[in-house]
Amino acid sequence: MPSLPLKFAEFYPRYLREHSRRGTRVLHFIGTTSFLVALVLAAVWQRPMLILVGIVAAYGFAWIGHFFVEHNRPATFQHPWLSLRGDFQLYWDLLRGRESF
Repeated sequence: MPSLPLKFAEFYPRYLREHSRRGTRVLHFIGTTSFLVALVLAAVWQRPMLILVGIVAAYGFAWIGHFFVEHNRPATFQHPWLSLRGDFQLYWDLLRGRESF
């Protein structure tokens, strides 16, 4: 019997545990900020290739955090869309002070 799809509310607590170290959170924050800046610049300068640069920067910073700080595998490999949503949720929570670095 196939398992039911994982809901974000079930996934996010696990996501936070896999992002528990300050260094991992800082690197994710830098990566997500890089992506958002690249997205804005791509629109303003009409250079869609900058979106790809932003994606590479975001995942690069995040994966460095996982492999060298947190010492775990990124959730992206198992749950890519939930992980992406988790990245933006953590980013927003850090900005609002609901989570700490």
